[in-house]
Amino acid sequence: MKRKPLLTAALSALLALLPALASAADAVREVRISTISYATGGKTSYSGVSGLIAQQGDLEKALAKRGVKLTWVPVSTAAVGPQINEAFANRRIDFAGYGDLPSVIANASGIRTKLLVPGGTSTTYLVVPANSSARSITDLKGKRIALHRGRPWEFPFLQLAQANRLGQNDFKLVNLNPQAGAAALSSGSVDAFFTLSDAWLLVDKGVGKIIWNSKQSPESWQMRAELWGASDFVAANPAITQLVVDAYVKAAHWASQEQNRDAYLRLQAASGLPESVLRRDYDGDAAAWKQRASPLFTDALAAHYRDVARYAKGAKLTGSDVDMPATFEPRFVNAALKSLGLTQFWSDTKVARQ
Repeated sequence: MKRKPLLTAALSALLALLPALASAADAVREVRISTISYATGGKTSYSGVSGLIAQQGDLEKALAKRGVKLTWVPVSTAAVGPQINEAFANRRIDFAGYGDLPSVIANASGIRTKLLVPGGTSTTYLVVPANSSARSITDLKGKRIALHRGRPWEFPFLQLAQANRLGQNDFKLVNLNPQAGAAALSSGSVDAFFTLSDAWLLVDKGVGKIIWNSKQSPESWQMRAELWGASDFVAANPAITQLVVDAYVKAAHWASQEQNRDAYLRLQAASGLPESVLRRDYDGDAAAWKQRASPLFTDALAAHYRDVARYAKGAKLTGSDVDMPATFEPRFVNAALKSLGLTQFWSDTKVARQ
């Protein structure tokens, strides 16, 4: 009869060990980060801060010390949002650097992600054929405009239109990806093209002219891109997530320093865009160079995502409301800023109340 308590104790001890054994069996062996990639000269390069992290290799080494492999999952510029959202939905990636509107669409459709590192803004451009008489968006009323629907620059386009008392129905919007949109403008198939820095390529080829850009526009209009993580991965692997966030904050710090500006632009030129295009894209921006890559969670960031979510629902890009600030996970950035000694580096940015 005395054996029963002993057996019960042994069984209890075994049951207590099961979660630890399961955890060990399910230990992360690979971290998969998706971002825009470019193939030039037989080599693959990545955009933005992700490209800097891939080149420096510090994150790869930090993960390797834990027996974890770093895998970059490339996506093309033609369909970044849908590719990344599908990869998150199918659990093929753990993190991704991509834009605001696709992120809203993902969370509204039930794909749960967390905004881990704010990434900064990008300039958008309205381009018309070189021989066009159009001087502003009001001159394009009723005209054909190439705009890739569901991409981050759709929101700035509608902000520009609404500021001029125009809406979607005032134009014949042609849903084309950037490459097809550029070709359509060049051939005269559309009257205008709303896009990113590739607008300068059309100018340099003599087939287009820029009649508007977002450089001096309100911050709320700006297109954004951030680092997002799969919610379940982040919850289950906070230490690994912290390593990834540390790397992105460290890279943002390096890229934000004025003395590294030229080196950063040369790195970005590896994507295939000429350095002259990148310099013109950044020149004349209302935001200081340091603030373009600020990783801070701010009140303006929260307001922006509320506006984008509201727009997505109104434009029927999503079928339900979504509280985007609820996806913000600032604890990792806060820890990174503290451990890297950067708590004051972006101090002139208005930080969100936590």
